[in-house]
Order: sequence, then C-alpha cells, then structure tokens
Amino acid sequence: MKTTIWKAASAKLARKRTIGGRLHRLVRSHAGPLALVLAAATALLGLPALADDYPSKPVRIYVPASPGGASDIAARLVSPKLTEALGQPFVVENRVTSGGIVGTAQLAKSAPDGYTIMMTFDTFASNPHMYKDLPYDILKDFAPIMQLTRYPQILVVHPSLNVKTLPEFVAYAKSNGGKLNYGSAGPASSSRLAFELFKDTAGVQIDPIHYKGGGPAINDLIKGTVQVMLIQAGGAIGQNVRAGKLIGLATSGRERSPHFPDLPTIAEFYPGFETVSWIGAIAPAGTPRPIIDKLNATLVSVLSDPEVKKRFEAQTADIVASTPEQFGELIRSESEKWGKIIREKNIRID
Repeated sequence: MKTTIWKAASAKLARKRTIGGRLHRLVRSHAGPLALVLAAATALLGLPALADDYPSKPVRIYVPASPGGASDIAARLVSPKLTEALGQPFVVENRVTSGGIVGTAQLAKSAPDGYTIMMTFDTFASNPHMYKDLPYDILKDFAPIMQLTRYPQILVVHPSLNVKTLPEFVAYAKSNGGKLNYGSAGPASSSRLAFELFKDTAGVQIDPIHYKGGGPAINDLIKGTVQVMLIQAGGAIGQNVRAGKLIGLATSGRERSPHFPDLPTIAEFYPGFETVSWIGAIAPAGTPRPIIDKLNATLVSVLSDPEVKKRFEAQTADIVASTPEQFGELIRSESEKWGKIIREKNIRID
C-alpha cells in the first residue's frame, strides 16, 4: 500500500515538474509582469529552484555502509571539494541499518530536489535479487548521477596454503576443499557473490563464513581463520598483499589492474570471468535534470583534481566519472547479470 501511495505521489510530482520546467524557461526569456506571474505560479506548485540557484542550503550525502568502507571513503573524499565548488556544505551521513536497505529506502522517499543524494555501491544492483519485497525499485525510484569509480577485486589467500598461483590454488582446493573456508563481507555482499561465481567457474567447493563487513573478514583472513577471499582490492587488502601478509593470486576485471600489474586476471585462466566493484552517486527519481547535470559536471571537475586523483589511487580506485546515462546502463546490466547468476546458482541469504 505504501509503495502504491509513493508511486502515485511520484507521478504527481513528475507532472508538476514538467509544467514547472516550462514556466521556468518562460521566466528566463521574458521580463516584466509576465515573469512575476509565472514565478509566483512556480512557487505555488512547490517546484525546486532553478539549477542556477542550486544549492542554496546544505546537501546530505547518505552512505548505506559503515565508516571506512569504499563508499564512505569516496563520499568523504569528494564532499569537501563539492562544498568548495558549490558554496554549501555537503554533509556525509552513514545509514547502515539492514545492509543499507533502510537508508536507500529513505533516499527513495526524500524530496527530489537535489538536497539528499547517496553514494552507493555494487550491491545496489544485486540486492533486489537477494532480498524479497524491497521497499524501492532500483530502476524506477532513483536518478543516476555518476559512476565515480571502479575497483578491481582480488583473489587472496593466507600464506599458510603455500600456493603462489591461481592454478596451484585450484588444485589445492580440489584436494582439500573440506578444510577451507572463504570469508565474505556478508551474505548479500559482492565478495560473497563473486566467490560463489568463482567456485562454480573453477569447479571447487569451499564453504563460506559471512561477516558483518569486510573489515572483520579481512582480519580473520590475516589470522588464518578463513583461508581465501575474493574481495575489493582497496584499503587493507591491497596494503596486506604488498606487505606479504596475504598472497594475491589474480584480479577479477576484464584487463589486468594497473594497481597490481604483475597479477593475471582470473579470465586468463577462465575466459569470460569478470566481476568488478564500483561506487556511484544517485538521487531520488524526479530530481530535475539541470540539478543532476550540475552535480555531474561538478563531480567531473572534482575527480580531475590531482589531489583527489592521488587519494583515490591510494585506494586502488580507477576513476570513471561517467555520464548519468552510462551509470544507469551499468545499474541495469549489473542487475540483469547478478539476477541471472543468483537464480541459476540458487544463492540465498540464510
């Protein structure tokens, strides 16, 4: 019932914005009493200000993950620069409850005026296939702003396995699968989905241990409590591989990662295998396109800043800076890909 009411309200707002957009164009092209009448009509409709006036108050950036995660880091890297460029505070708010679903639902119900946006990540596209009856539709209730970055995922093992290459690990796993566990950042995480796809592709059977976030999983991998992970290569994972505390076997992108140039891709051994982590910005559906465009253009400028680029590179992030349309297509294609895999492999949240 709530979803029906929300969609009806969204349709009403969309009609208002269509009328309001025409009124704004007339206001900008005419002077005198007509402009005043049209401006008053726009105000009565409760329409957002022109993009020229945006933002005129602080903007909230929701992060549906804990502090220290990739989406949180991305939000905190760009928010000061957005504040500097647009003259209003961009305030990061972590909304972690229920795997970020509650925060995402709150965004869907926020006013579509550009003053509440979200820095989301790859499970945004797969969650509809993992959870029943989500209170939002990822393709209808949100407006893509930009895919900011993508991150390679890396297959890493504990040094105690004494394997140095992907073929060595697969051979070891086929002989000792019952002794191994893989760690994941959670039952609906991209690290879980990526490893389940890898298991099927490589023909190995390894049981999962699901954690509440990537940090605890990585800590247990370093301790040897779990022996292998396929997880985003940023932050602690990359640092521990470079320090020799973990052994990197391969990355999961289509091409070799510039951050780990000596590592092969999984696809070099299993053609067609590809998984990628990404971070992107979204707004509620119905947010006026001029505001979406202004945010996108400002983010393009921010991401081209040498200081920002250097800090993202330290997180093993590849800057993408896509258009809204390109990001929307990524969300659609990722949803289709993981939906098919989840159904075929009967992946469930236990």
